[in-house]
Amino acid sequence: MSATVLSGKEPAAAIRAETSAEAAELTAAGTPPKLAVVVATADESSAWYVRSIARSAEKAGIACDIVDLGADATAGAIRERLSGLSADDAVHGIILQTPLPAGAALEDLASAIAFEKDVDGAAPLSLGRLVAGLPAFAPATAEAVMAILDHYGIELTGRHAVVVGRSTVVGKPVAHLLLDRNATVTVCHSRTVDLAAVTSTADVVVAAVGRAGLITAEYVRPGAVVVDVGTNPTEDGGLAGDVDAASVAERASALTPVPGGVGPVTTALLLRHTVQAAARAAAR
Repeated sequence: MSATVLSGKEPAAAIRAETSAEAAELTAAGTPPKLAVVVATADESSAWYVRSIARSAEKAGIACDIVDLGADATAGAIRERLSGLSADDAVHGIILQTPLPAGAALEDLASAIAFEKDVDGAAPLSLGRLVAGLPAFAPATAEAVMAILDHYGIELTGRHAVVVGRSTVVGKPVAHLLLDRNATVTVCHSRTVDLAAVTSTADVVVAAVGRAGLITAEYVRPGAVVVDVGTNPTEDGGLAGDVDAASVAERASALTPVPGGVGPVTTALLLRHTVQAAARAAAR
């Protein structure tokens, strides 16, 4: 068996096309969508990601302000800027980029982002509403997993999905999104005993733990669908997923690549969320 490649390029392109059309309509109607990305780090990989968001926003007709506070910014300064952007009617989406300086925690600072502008679903209020089944922007990476599964027609109702990782950025929210689609969900983590014994029972495996090559063939039952959320830097400057693609591709029926899988869809969804937030602001 050789796994079908679940590329993120096609679903990302479809999302971008829809987003660009909606952004043009909003701009013509007097509400040009605007995204603000708050940065407080000198991390080069983070800077590359922020630049890619800005480029994608420009192509979609969305204004994007990169608010660089410097790697030595205090938690207070970051919170103040987030509060200011939340009160700015011209800004519709806000992202707080990680990593953050020592003493600054995403879970704490994200609460300063207005709920309706939290396009990456980072604030506790957004996560709480997601769990409660109320309208909220889901974390874009978690939603990207679902968008890929939907694009390729992967059935979820009644299927057993195993999520490896329990972060509030991916693991927990994607588990709830899978539950909402009537999957039976198991969440695994660093304390799970005999991880392979659990993942090898799954119809769908979502690897989001941040350990390069952790999921090998023995972790996957024949015919399973595997979504690799990992983006682990390699010594040669590339990216490696949480899945050992070479071995898993011989057992899985379908597998997302790294890079080119979840990543492009995540960026596209951040921009779609911004346009949706602008539309709601215009309606208000």
